[in-house]
Amino acid sequence: MKITIVTVGKLKEKYLKQGIAEYVKRLGPYAKVDVVEVADEKAPENLSQAQMEEVKEKEGERILSKISQDSYVITLEIEGKKLTSEKLAKKVDDLATYGKSKVAFVIGGSLGLSDKVLERSNFGLSFSNMTFPHQLMRLMLLEQVYRAFKIIRNEPYHK
Repeated sequence: MKITIVTVGKLKEKYLKQGIAEYVKRLGPYAKVDVVEVADEKAPENLSQAQMEEVKEKEGERILSKISQDSYVITLEIEGKKLTSEKLAKKVDDLATYGKSKVAFVIGGSLGLSDKVLERSNFGLSFSNMTFPHQLMRLMLLEQVYRAFKIIRNEPYHK
């Protein structure tokens, strides 16, 4: 399986980079993983609704340019469906079983995802009703994808 994580913005924090690198390495035996960063749109602090939509649109175009036509797209959204780790594992396993060998996870910027990205999405996934920094979500997502493969293979993983 080929997993692409498309995310907005550069990662600056060393500790997050180290954690992400560790999970990408751990995922090596199970899948080819690429983390693709697209530039975030520079914007002033106090944006009007129209300016927010414009920022999301520009970031959305960059996101969509990194997703192949044959990818199954899972967007991370507060309003998405909440899954247990076991149900995420089943979803990943089902995708592989039914020929979806390319999966793209999308993490939006601080304002969220554009309507076009949401329309392209095959599945909206929520980790929580809480909001998390999009940089931290990369690490959390990679850990859960790794956990999913461990569950699929019935391999031990610390709890």
